[in-house]
Amino acid sequence: MIRAFFIWFLLATPLLAAPLTRAALEPMIVAPYALGAPVNDKGVWTLLNSGGGEAGYVFETGPLAPLPGFSGQPIDMLVMLDREGRFIDVRLVSQNEPIFVSGLGEAPFRAFLEQYRGHAISEPLVVGTPYGSGGAASDNVYLDGVTKATASVRIAHESILAATLAVAREKMQGISAGPPPRPDPAQNQELDWKDLLDQGLVTRLVVSEGQLDVAFAGTRWAGDGTGGDPDTPFIDLYAIDLGPPAIARAVLAPGTLAEVQRFTARAPDDELYLLIEAGRHGLVSEDFVRNTAPDRISATQDGLPLALRDADILPDLAKDVPQHLDDATRMIVRLDRRLGFDPTREWQLSLQAVRLHGQFQPEVGETHFTVALRTPERFFLRPEAPKPLSPFGEALRNRAVDLVALAGFLAVLIAALLAQSRLAGLRAFTPVRLSILAFVIGFIGFWGQGQLSVVTILAVIRGVTTGGLEVLLYDPFGLLVWAAAILGFLLWGRGFFCGWLCPFGALQEFAHHLGRLLHLPQVEPPASLARALLWTGPAALIALIAVAIAAPEHAETVAEVEPFKTAITVHFDRPWPYVLWAGGWLAVSMVWFKGFCRSLCPLGAAMRVGGLIRLRRWIPRRAECGTPCQLCRVRCRYGAIAKTGEIRYSECFQCLDCVKIHDDPGTCVPLVLAARRERRVK
Repeated sequence: MIRAFFIWFLLATPLLAAPLTRAALEPMIVAPYALGAPVNDKGVWTLLNSGGGEAGYVFETGPLAPLPGFSGQPIDMLVMLDREGRFIDVRLVSQNEPIFVSGLGEAPFRAFLEQYRGHAISEPLVVGTPYGSGGAASDNVYLDGVTKATASVRIAHESILAATLAVAREKMQGISAGPPPRPDPAQNQELDWKDLLDQGLVTRLVVSEGQLDVAFAGTRWAGDGTGGDPDTPFIDLYAIDLGPPAIARAVLAPGTLAEVQRFTARAPDDELYLLIEAGRHGLVSEDFVRNTAPDRISATQDGLPLALRDADILPDLAKDVPQHLDDATRMIVRLDRRLGFDPTREWQLSLQAVRLHGQFQPEVGETHFTVALRTPERFFLRPEAPKPLSPFGEALRNRAVDLVALAGFLAVLIAALLAQSRLAGLRAFTPVRLSILAFVIGFIGFWGQGQLSVVTILAVIRGVTTGGLEVLLYDPFGLLVWAAAILGFLLWGRGFFCGWLCPFGALQEFAHHLGRLLHLPQVEPPASLARALLWTGPAALIALIAVAIAAPEHAETVAEVEPFKTAITVHFDRPWPYVLWAGGWLAVSMVWFKGFCRSLCPLGAAMRVGGLIRLRRWIPRRAECGTPCQLCRVRCRYGAIAKTGEIRYSECFQCLDCVKIHDDPGTCVPLVLAARRERRVK
């Protein structure tokens, strides 16, 4: 029956909306780009440049990588990716993360997404800060997270990467997310020009004037050739990879070799190629500006354009290179391996041939001649791609210090509570307890953001029914608090969390002590009303679930019945109605001890299950407890002791007041009476 209800609850909540329509997408595309045609039914579209050419892709993360957030629904973002694999823009489409819906607002989330602009999918993007002393030398690109919302932005980051890699694998196969190959310095054998030719390390493209005429045949530029010998080379291109040191040393003069070495020291990710053109083509036009992209040369790999640039090095050739090549056009170009270029896989170098037709404002005709290049694998080292940390691993690394401190605190606290009689018997028990609660407020609450919430419980319910419990892994700090609360359920019931680990509960206890210092009157509802108020928490929990089913768009608003987000997560930095609600309950606690915990708290209502699954009755009782002694019941500020002396563990907050009374021979009535009888006998 319960499982059927949960399945109904899941199906009744809205699923991720369908991909955006063209009408909704077009206003989101930034100039000078425009929306092209749809690629598939998963929200992937082509991106057009100002000239109408294909410039990249636009897609939503929700349909491609529906990783559930803390609301149980994916965060949907729009990604604009150019053909080189760089992020043009990342925009928020929709999200239901509690921290952003009515806590911090969406502004910091949108600012986080702006950091992707200009970065490439080939870069190892990580949410967090450099770790340890070696962080500055890391290959990682660190994106600043959002304080108090690290788990949510990490979910968004993983969604962006997963969706982008899915598009890259399908549409941009030349882009690699792993480390690029690098020239192997150990491959340092002696080579000369003949060796380069014999081993196929020199790629040559020869196009004669006759072949050029054939290429323009049938066009208006057919008669605009030189009319010379058709066997004369128009293009006589030699292309040589200068990345491997042995090849560079075999083809370059010592001075140029030294200049190339200095260049690669400054730009270790650039692969340099020597181009020698002994024909009439000449590689570039007379208007070419050095250190820019050559205007007559282009390159592609896997159908994607490669960013080809002049390295601004005027090369001199080695002595054994044929003399006629000294008079040829020579230039060194560079390709960036970080952008996915792999010299060990085939790529294409294309030379543009141009003819002009007419005397005044001549019409330009063009054709292209392409040659395939590939450098043998033996000249390169291919670092093993580091296995990316799982989202849980990343979160563990970024919060390692906090987790160690939390684990240490929990270990000490559990040990102290296992020795509850010694703890309760301390003369300074109240200051010790308040010190612990202050640590809970400051470290677990304000700093660690470990305030558990009923929203998390709803997310867990969704996860149990859909297998999406990995949402908890994005917040290991909160997960450790949950683990401690569950362990506390087994040992003591709900009291361990509600009495010792809940930051807002601790705030209420401090409010109570402040009320005592101010000599405010202490109010305790009549027994009948107090028992009735115990049902308001379960009623609030049921109402929250009902709203989530019937009107899910209002679920986050109704969840504001919990003042935790206002008081703990955003430190009261919210509009006045939320501050009034949270502050009002603290004010109530000054006169009515922990009023919210004992009445309206939906999380507390869920936590009452802990009182049912505990493994033992940990509060000691005597036969006289309840009959006739009522001291513990009278002094219990939670009303968790029945007139019979029985402990109602579902309402017990483990304050240890009754344990202190039970073990104190000067306070416990049965012990006092027994001592009197013993003195009379003597």
